[in-house]
Amino acid sequence: MAEILMKAGSFIAIIILGYVLRRRGFFKEEDFYVLSRIVLKITLPAAIVTNFTGIDMKPSMLLMSLLGLGGGIILTGMAFLISAGKNGEEKAFNIINLTGYNIGNFTMPFAQSFLGPLGVVATSLFDSGNALVCLGGTYSVAVMAKGEKGKFSIMPIIKTLLSSVPFDAYLLMTVLSLLHLSLPAPMVSFTGIIANGNAFMAMLMLGVGFKMTLDKSRMGKIIQILFIRYSVSIALAAAFYFLLPFELEYRQALAILALSPIASAAPAFTGDLDGDIGLASAVNSISIVISIVLITGTLLLVL
Repeated sequence: MAEILMKAGSFIAIIILGYVLRRRGFFKEEDFYVLSRIVLKITLPAAIVTNFTGIDMKPSMLLMSLLGLGGGIILTGMAFLISAGKNGEEKAFNIINLTGYNIGNFTMPFAQSFLGPLGVVATSLFDSGNALVCLGGTYSVAVMAKGEKGKFSIMPIIKTLLSSVPFDAYLLMTVLSLLHLSLPAPMVSFTGIIANGNAFMAMLMLGVGFKMTLDKSRMGKIIQILFIRYSVSIALAAAFYFLLPFELEYRQALAILALSPIASAAPAFTGDLDGDIGLASAVNSISIVISIVLITGTLLLVL
């Protein structure tokens, strides 16, 4: 227990460090995007490559990708339910800000630090399904729900996925693992060194980008979205851990994955549809705080 709390406390301290450094002027607001590119294009792919190496993957494990997709579909359905009778803008906001998981930038470091290679593999597979939701799926649905011209198209989503370095790393390493192949040892040694910095860089990035501008008049909306989001998430976490036939390490990972924060792209997609970016940013930031508490508590229970 002490070790879990100490590691989780260290993650929180790094987030606070990033936030304080930005407030003091060490980092500028735009530095968040630089750090984000480093994480998404360098340290996260390196962590995926390193942790997949040596894993004997069975085809049945690909079901975890469907769980990531399924979680997003369930949350999208909930967004439609709470939007019944609402205008198009409200529907679009709920769809974008209730669905998707921030895994690469948030939950992956927890899996990497607490659950080891098997946890990272489960996280990667789950996130590959989640990516279909986060990288364009819900945005396309939100556009239609708002009543704007256009129809759902899978091709832009596929193009976005293939241009995502983490997704390409998921795809490459999954294929190699299923074929029982591995990358050359020098390459894995190189990625291992880079992967060691992923947790720090991801948490620092979250701190630098952390914003919480609360409009009291919108507190009811914030509470509604977060209450529904985490009610569903807790139910999914319990189902994943107690009902699925996977090995314990995979079920532990799936339990914390279900408690991940709202997708980091949600505020940007909200802005693209002329939605309330301030409200979306507040919901996103608060979800990070809630997820830290829930994931730490879950790790204390399952480890």
